[in-house]
Amino acid sequence: MAYRPLADEIRPTTLDEVVGQKHILGKDGLLRRIIEGGNVPNLIFYGPSGTGKTTVANIIAQRTNRPLHRLNATTASISDIKDIIADIGTLLAPEGVLLYLDEIQYFNKKQQQSLLEFMENGEITLIASTTENPFFYVFGAVLSRSTVFEFKQITAQDALPAIDRGVSILEQRLGGKLELEEGVREHIASACGGDIRKAMNALELLASAAKKEQGKFLVSLDDAKTAAQKSAMRYDREGDAHFDIASALMKSLRGSDPDAALHYLARLLEAGDMTTAIRRLLCSASEDVGMAYPQAALIVKALVDNALQLGLPEARLPLAQAAVLLATAPKSNSVYQGIAAAMADVKAGRVGDIPRELQNVHADSAGLEREQGYLYPHDFPGHWVRQQYLPDELKNRKYYQYGDNKTEQAARRYWDEIKKP
Repeated sequence: MAYRPLADEIRPTTLDEVVGQKHILGKDGLLRRIIEGGNVPNLIFYGPSGTGKTTVANIIAQRTNRPLHRLNATTASISDIKDIIADIGTLLAPEGVLLYLDEIQYFNKKQQQSLLEFMENGEITLIASTTENPFFYVFGAVLSRSTVFEFKQITAQDALPAIDRGVSILEQRLGGKLELEEGVREHIASACGGDIRKAMNALELLASAAKKEQGKFLVSLDDAKTAAQKSAMRYDREGDAHFDIASALMKSLRGSDPDAALHYLARLLEAGDMTTAIRRLLCSASEDVGMAYPQAALIVKALVDNALQLGLPEARLPLAQAAVLLATAPKSNSVYQGIAAAMADVKAGRVGDIPRELQNVHADSAGLEREQGYLYPHDFPGHWVRQQYLPDELKNRKYYQYGDNKTEQAARRYWDEIKKP
């Protein structure tokens, strides 16, 4: 009998066997009701690998009398699509076809457009899957003709029943009891990171290396930790996970939650992505702390320099220090708002001529800057003198607004006193 991977052998054949996804496949889940109703529309399944997208597509195929065609967008071409279209209306597919297109994000616009006519008239029912956000990667016309369902990462608790089913299958293969040391099930469920395929691969590996004693096959926790190490990290520097973790770190710093900031920093560092962590920390120092604690930018830069000199794993210490500093520092986005408003005016063409007294001394002018009417602030009390700096059309524009923190309010009082009429 040909070898069949455990991950494939354990694949559910009914909706009740699907692990997780209760929000769409539970008793009252919308996708479950659509499938059981029999009138399946064009669907796009979006979510991490190993969460059941392909499995659910197979279950849908079993419930329809249409022939199922499978394509993977990483290797398929226009000619593959044309071959499928050629079958439509023939004895091979008198009522159309069901097309399962895996990794649709790898199809370019032209390839996706080739499906539109047949999706429109119902001759092709498309079930596409992607690990990336379809609203960014799928052509709008395909998206508008489809219903998107998100498959969420499977929890460790949800993975346990699948592991138990896997153990039962492996016991049949081995012809004896597969005995897992206490904690093995839980470790595999946690380490797989919500990917049932990874869990089954780890379990199958452990079973093949199990020690046989008194007719039993023993799997130790130490072996499980070796076989399933670091697999809980879902990370792709070009994928959604990268941007989600980076975004979560930035928002945790902004939200003054040092515990969450350390968590997301740890996830980036565990994935070896120190660059993203550093960029977020440096950015937050100016964007979120800003003028409420201006020294934070200098301190974070020094800590980043330390991290770069140390390298991982020691770099985690100065980076963690920077994260805690930023998360617990007073906050102000006055700098961010000020430059955003200024950039908006520039992009909109609201610039105007630079006042003559601020211009550089040109070749056609005689004398020094002061002869252009420029007032040198250091010649005046408080090192300030009233004069116009913005162009005429923007002379009353206010970009910077003092934040309501101690540092900026002190600066505001200082300048109010000097600039009072």
